[in-house]
Amino acid sequence: MNEDILKGKWLKARGQVKEWWGLLTDDDLDRIDGNVDKLAGTLQERYGYAREEAEREIEHRLGAA
Repeated sequence: MNEDILKGKWLKARGQVKEWWGLLTDDDLDRIDGNVDKLAGTLQERYGYAREEAEREIEHRLGAA
């Protein structure tokens, strides 16, 4: 997903992200702040995803957001 698009939609997407990946804390979401790389890294930490898996999840969930 284009990072500019996620940054622009972050306030709306933030609630959806929290719903989809409930292990992410509000502090995580504040730190991520619409940054795709930070989101992928945090998903790796919280869910044990490989980098490619995290990126696929983000694209799948937020690609149409």
